[in-house]
Amino acid sequence: MASQTDYVTLISNDDFSFVVQRSAACISPAIRKMLDPQSMFMEAKTNTIRFDNFNALVLEKVCEYFYYNERNKDARDVPDPELPTELVLELLMAGDYLDC
Repeated sequence: MASQTDYVTLISNDDFSFVVQRSAACISPAIRKMLDPQSMFMEAKTNTIRFDNFNALVLEKVCEYFYYNERNKDARDVPDPELPTELVLELLMAGDYLDC
């Protein structure tokens, strides 16, 4: 069993891995629950989450959003992040899935 670390690995459905800070990833309530040691989920034990419904392009933008959100959480008048038009629908669905 892996101990809780400062970083977690998020894996896309096309097997790209993104290592992100736990604090950034836990902006998502869904990810926070998956990584909670009390949950007894496999993800909490391995510090790894596989997303079978996100490809690498979408998961990369999700990870960017986590850091964007963490960096700007106390800021005012924050500009909207740049999003590729062709990914907007998929990112909306990802945000709904991750509850963020």
